[in-house]
Amino acid sequence: MQNIEVFLNYLKFEKRYSSHTIVAYKTDLIQFHAYITEQYDSVLFTVNKPMIRSWMMLLIGAGCSKRTLNRKLTSLRQFYRFALRNGLTAIDPMVKISSVKSGKSIPSFITKDEMIYLLEKLKFPNDFVGVRDKMILEMFYSTGIRLSELINLKISDVDYQSKSIKVFGKRSKERIIPVLESHLAALRHYHDNFRLKINSVEANLFLTKSGNILYPKLVYRMVNSYLSVVTGVQKKSPHVLRHAFATHMLDDGADLNAIKEILGHSSLTSTQIYTKTSSERLKEIYKQAHPRGD
Repeated sequence: MQNIEVFLNYLKFEKRYSSHTIVAYKTDLIQFHAYITEQYDSVLFTVNKPMIRSWMMLLIGAGCSKRTLNRKLTSLRQFYRFALRNGLTAIDPMVKISSVKSGKSIPSFITKDEMIYLLEKLKFPNDFVGVRDKMILEMFYSTGIRLSELINLKISDVDYQSKSIKVFGKRSKERIIPVLESHLAALRHYHDNFRLKINSVEANLFLTKSGNILYPKLVYRMVNSYLSVVTGVQKKSPHVLRHAFATHMLDDGADLNAIKEILGHSSLTSTQIYTKTSSERLKEIYKQAHPRGD
């Protein structure tokens, strides 16, 4: 278990992984360690390929999705590579253990009309929480930022002069995202009339009403609550607003590379999933509108 902590510290301080990713890796490694201890009376550095494959079959039998299984295999793969480089083991048991093939699912998103209703017609309470919540929803949809990026957004990251925000993404990679004038005006109203009145030592733009840094579950519940009013999509998470931003931008003719840069994707492959979303929607519209559509 000590070696797991050493590895997690490496991810945190050297690789600069997000806290969410580190928690996922820790959960996966502890789960795998418990399995091999119980089933084989083994430890992490005496593991072999049949043990790993046995664990994979157990997870599949328990209904583990291909995506989750692949993430768990990635956790093991990174751990054993780290162990091999640092002389903790002489053999990497993950060699020739392949990920499970799985097609990328089409991201869930809400329509433009639903977003217009949410941000322009739905009534929000005219108090700190109400105004803050609307600003959070608008920030997600106007910039496509991730939940962790929004939570860590500082007051100083908003540049009213250049009409942009500075975001620190995965592995602390910085990017600049343009912001609409209407959104900036609403942000300034929130900042001057509500945020500044919260006596807090925190520099974050969005806080709880008691002046503390937001936590993911609070934001998730808030987004879920408001989206439930305007849409029937199954997933109602902050990431759905990120998907909506990218899909609507692409629908309106935005360059795919520009969307990639705004979203902070390291590879264009991650962004190309939105072309499939637009293609599927185009087919659906065609079927509904064409006189001979079925």
